[in-house]
Amino acid sequence: MEDSKQFSEENIKNTMNIILNAGDARDFISKALDDVADYNYNNAKINMKKANEKLIIAHRLQTKKIQEEAEGKPIEYSVLFTHAQDTLMTINSEYNLVKHLINLFEKRNCKCGGVQSEKK
Repeated sequence: MEDSKQFSEENIKNTMNIILNAGDARDFISKALDDVADYNYNNAKINMKKANEKLIIAHRLQTKKIQEEAEGKPIEYSVLFTHAQDTLMTINSEYNLVKHLINLFEKRNCKCGGVQSEKK
């Protein structure tokens, strides 16, 4: 019985690490958007790289759990793990959207001669 409890604690720890790393990625994505607003595309790309590194960590943890189930290990349903997957996928979508927006705004800025619009 003790092994089962230990396994559950490890699953909880890994699941929380998915949520925490995905949340950290969201913070970097938000900073990247702030950088875009300031026309600082280099910093935006640096923050997106940091976000991607956090998403990779979270994704690897998720994949490990899924692989265990695919190998036939019994996996209990977990609302927390479902939340972690939802969080990861949502933030991954945000990452993809913001990555595209950075490229779009950078190209738009170049076509406008690099002129920043006046703030009202």
